[in-house]
Amino acid sequence: MRQWGGRFSSDPGETMLKYSVSLHYDSRLFRHDIKGSQAHVKMLRKQGILSQDEAEALLLGLDKVRERFESGDVPQDISLEDIHTAVESALRDLVGDLAGKVHTGRSRNDQVSLDMHLWCKDAVSEILTAIKALQEAIYDKAVFHQGIVAPGYTHLQRAQPVLLSHHLLSYFWMLDRDRRRFRTVMESSDMSPLGAAALAGSTFPLDPGFTAHELGLGGIYMNSMDAVSDRDFLLEFCFACSTTMVHLSRLAEEVIIWTTPEFGFAELSDTVTTGSSIMPQKKNADSAELIRGRSARVIARLMSLFATLKGLPLTYCRDMQEDKEAVFEAFDVTLASLEMAKEVVEGITFKTDALKKAASDWPLMATDVADHLARQGIPFREAHKIVGNLVRYCLELGASPAGLSPSELSGISPHLTPDIAGLFDPVHSVGLRDYPMATGPNSVRLQLQKALEILRSTTGQE
Repeated sequence: MRQWGGRFSSDPGETMLKYSVSLHYDSRLFRHDIKGSQAHVKMLRKQGILSQDEAEALLLGLDKVRERFESGDVPQDISLEDIHTAVESALRDLVGDLAGKVHTGRSRNDQVSLDMHLWCKDAVSEILTAIKALQEAIYDKAVFHQGIVAPGYTHLQRAQPVLLSHHLLSYFWMLDRDRRRFRTVMESSDMSPLGAAALAGSTFPLDPGFTAHELGLGGIYMNSMDAVSDRDFLLEFCFACSTTMVHLSRLAEEVIIWTTPEFGFAELSDTVTTGSSIMPQKKNADSAELIRGRSARVIARLMSLFATLKGLPLTYCRDMQEDKEAVFEAFDVTLASLEMAKEVVEGITFKTDALKKAASDWPLMATDVADHLARQGIPFREAHKIVGNLVRYCLELGASPAGLSPSELSGISPHLTPDIAGLFDPVHSVGLRDYPMATGPNSVRLQLQKALEILRSTTGQE
């Protein structure tokens, strides 16, 4: 069955059918397609376009089609082209030619756009749930490790001490921005294009607002041409997925690095690692490596969707069929990666002694010494130079500033005195940075309090 053909004297060739069919991937839209059709039928009945008996037969038939497809019996005949035709064909098997009336006042152009709006809202709900679950795992780890110091890095070199909880919570806040981005996508998807028909609307007296209300959507498009051509909400969805995957890739990278013997700061659970086919000793962070690698796939899907939509004339072009594989893969990979990241975080064990030892490396407190001198009235740039000379002297000597004699200190600068020895303590160092945003204990407690408020105030699906 095709939804067109009278104008043609022959059927499409086998090559064309195989090249243009989308049923093998858009079949996942069947629930949304049927939901949209049922709302459309109710609107047609309300407007007097369908009789009560016709509407009831169509609604019952669509229920049965959904049950059949949910059981796994989704046809894959390429002559059906897409999920819209597959649903109508299955409905025709049940109610005969009456099935053709379900498409009254509707085009596949506004039909598929509606399907994608409904799908996108459901997809966002699933991702929001997964984001919250990962945030909860990070929060729990941060609570458990309060007070533990760790080395903070810039340029992948030890920089300054931080609290491990502070480090972990940085990912909580990244994910919270992701959560807000997806909420914006939810708002962009909360529109009904149904009623736009092919592009200009229909000669039937439709009521798009009624259909939108039936579907639980917040409103309708103001312009029918915009309604069938809009894919902004899908671009926003892929962008939100891409940004989330970038954040997960950064988390994954640090997990990979921290669990190497060279760093030795953490160990992953056996449940998220694999071994080697030849080296018996190996325990590989494959879960994190796959998250890092798959972020590229999602970013590529965003770029492919941009390229697909670039320069398209109004309104609908078949190019738009290509949006589905992009957003479906972006969703599948992002959701799976969030779930994988949650298990990684839940199962990771931090080696707190190793972290404290690394954080106690005296150069990490060099900035504290410069700040100490600046508080005494020395311009910071001069203090920076003095401490730089101190660092160079100690590194050349293989000594710690805390072990230098008063004469050695004054030889570097008269401003350096033995009291700086008390500054080379990572716990003291993080305690000096105890205001909102910084890594001090009270700041971290404030972050944990705010994080808990967010977790308690969100349902996940929102």
